[in-house]
Amino acid sequence: MAISSKSQVLSLYKILLKESKQFPSYNYRTYALRRVRDAFRENKNVDDPKTLEILLNRAWDSLAVIQRQVAIGKLYSAQKTVVETEGMKKAS
Repeated sequence: MAISSKSQVLSLYKILLKESKQFPSYNYRTYALRRVRDAFRENKNVDDPKTLEILLNRAWDSLAVIQRQVAIGKLYSAQKTVVETEGMKKAS
């Protein structure tokens, strides 16, 4: 893998994680983070440029979906889950 594509993949990974952390819902947030990490971990040894390009395009599409879903999720308030409320009590 070339240096530029390696830095491109790392940058995309960080952007996906950052965007996934913005989900207002705990369940969606943890699911998105887990899926992003698993997908990148599963494909970390891909060396074929065509396969890498396909995977990068798929990741960019996933980023667009995550951004849309985060925006929609912020439009509607949801009740906090037990996990979220317990975390808030410990932080106080």
